[in-house]
Amino acid sequence: MEKSIILRGLGFGALGGLLSFIFGWIFVEPVINRAISYEEGRGEAQAALDEAAGVHAHHEGAELFSRFAQANAGLALGVIGFGIAMGALFAVAYVVAIGRVGNLSPRAQALAVAGGLFLVLYVVPFLKFPANPPAASAEGTIKERTGYFVLMILVAAIALAVALWVGRKLSQRVDTWTATLAAAAVFVVLVGLVIAVTPGFVEAPQPLLDADGKIVYPGFPAHDLYLFRLYSFTTQAIMWATIGIGFATVIGRKPVNAEAAVTG
Repeated sequence: MEKSIILRGLGFGALGGLLSFIFGWIFVEPVINRAISYEEGRGEAQAALDEAAGVHAHHEGAELFSRFAQANAGLALGVIGFGIAMGALFAVAYVVAIGRVGNLSPRAQALAVAGGLFLVLYVVPFLKFPANPPAASAEGTIKERTGYFVLMILVAAIALAVALWVGRKLSQRVDTWTATLAAAAVFVVLVGLVIAVTPGFVEAPQPLLDADGKIVYPGFPAHDLYLFRLYSFTTQAIMWATIGIGFATVIGRKPVNAEAAVTG
């Protein structure tokens, strides 16, 4: 059974990646194109300011891959490949969770595992470090942002593990509903504390000013920043919903024995 679980995870991961790519190509790409246009316009304005100040402009080399290739084949391969990887991770987590997350049916467990992975790997880090489009990310903070993003994933994973442990312990003394609420409260408090003490970054470009302090180019459009983050979140939600709901649909209703899942 373990092999079939992994194969199903890979399959629904690929499907989730495909659906995410389609959504991203329709909704995210136009925002990215506008962000790139903004970046080019800002670069021209900055070059004009530099030239007026007698500063030599630095010209970047040509792109190795065209924008068309990046937006189509490159994006498709990247998103679908990521979906397959997440499907494999889901399958492993599903097998590990059998018999360890309460008396759940296979379908309920599939939804719980997919939701938990979505929460840990994306939702919690997103709350502190939401995605930014091109031209809205400072190159000097990329490494630092990446480090903190990984830290938030680790924090979310630990908080979820602690919350599950608290829930299981309390379920022996109180009803399931109360234990679940207590576990959720523990998770929210732990994650909230870390989010509160973790430094944030303001990276959206501000208006470009000349030597006299006059605006020569506007700041990054807030509406596009909002749309990019909303669509990025939706893209991830589509992928994890496809994995969880798809797997839950085919896994069946009968409880899965932990030993059978490993040896079957």
